[in-house]
Amino acid sequence: MSEVAPAPAAPAPAAPAKAAKKKAAKPSKKSGPAAGELILKAVSASKERRGVSYVALKKSLAAHGYDVEHKSNHIRRAIKSLVEKGALVQTKGTGASGSFVLSRQARRCQEARLRQKAQSS
Repeated sequence: MSEVAPAPAAPAPAAPAKAAKKKAAKPSKKSGPAAGELILKAVSASKERRGVSYVALKKSLAAHGYDVEHKSNHIRRAIKSLVEKGALVQTKGTGASGSFVLSRQARRCQEARLRQKAQSS
């Protein structure tokens, strides 16, 4: 029994160029305020003298319909960036954990906005 190598197959004729696939439309960004804005609102609404803890912030955001379970990284990143920018002051803890209060500068800006809204109405 001798094995015979099969003859090399002739190259297939060139296939016609395929039409480019259309990319699926990306879903648009969800409307609504960003996590940082919601955090600032929650901290400013709080009457706690020592500030609002990270856990209390998450509870507040969840009460207002923010998906805290799936977006916890967004919340942590927003808190850290607000502390770096100077909008929030961290009274206890490190990183995103601890308690947070509005900075004096942010408080003044917020009061000025409220005055402008009152004058325009």
